[in-house]
Amino acid sequence: MRDQTDKSKTRAQGFCWVRWCHTVGMAVLVLQILGLLLGLVGWVLESSSTSSHAWKVKSQADAVTTTSWQFQGLWMHCAASSAGVVQCHTYKTVLGLPEYVQACRALMIISLILGLIGIIVSLLGLKCTKIGSASDQTKGKIALTGGALFVLSGVCSMTAVSWYAYRVVQEFYDPFYGGIKFELGTGLYMGWGGACLAILGGAFLCCTFRRGTSGAPKGGYAYNYSSAGQGQKIYRAEAGSEPGSSKAYV
Repeated sequence: MRDQTDKSKTRAQGFCWVRWCHTVGMAVLVLQILGLLLGLVGWVLESSSTSSHAWKVKSQADAVTTTSWQFQGLWMHCAASSAGVVQCHTYKTVLGLPEYVQACRALMIISLILGLIGIIVSLLGLKCTKIGSASDQTKGKIALTGGALFVLSGVCSMTAVSWYAYRVVQEFYDPFYGGIKFELGTGLYMGWGGACLAILGGAFLCCTFRRGTSGAPKGGYAYNYSSAGQGQKIYRAEAGSEPGSSKAYV
């Protein structure tokens, strides 16, 4: 009776462990997909920010009437009139640009490359993606790598956008600055948004990685029902070879 009670308890523990593992697996998959989607949207915003021509816009604070607008990006500067005519010109030289503009260009390009690699790696690391005979532990490491790439991409983009914005604000409040004063443009806000989403998505992917743990529930023992009873043998006494034999084998 006691053996039957122990077996029932072990079966209940095994069933609860299977259900818990299934729930955790579904939660990990949802978190991975959410992290990938956030990283993908962040990469799109970073790409839009990199190609935007409105990282800074001419300030209209001291203007009485607004008849023209000027805005600049990483690759060209543009001017627009009240009639709707927009003229854009690429920078004639790269080495002649300020150092922070060159650095921001490099950081945004690195950010896009890291984000693109992160998207590919994260797709391969999803639990619902089949890669040969890769184990869950291996796919978890792949997802961790993709998340780290997303985080690095967001950090590069955040550094570039914040550095550029700092220079714009510094020139705006500098009383001795003799050039045209600009304000923050929409390209910077897209860059900030993309960087935040990329870092958040990468953090979600990194959180889904778990180190390998034993399959037995805590405080219990694993019970294999298929192999139960296979290792048990019953030895019985053999019949005596001669009638009246006084020896018995157990």
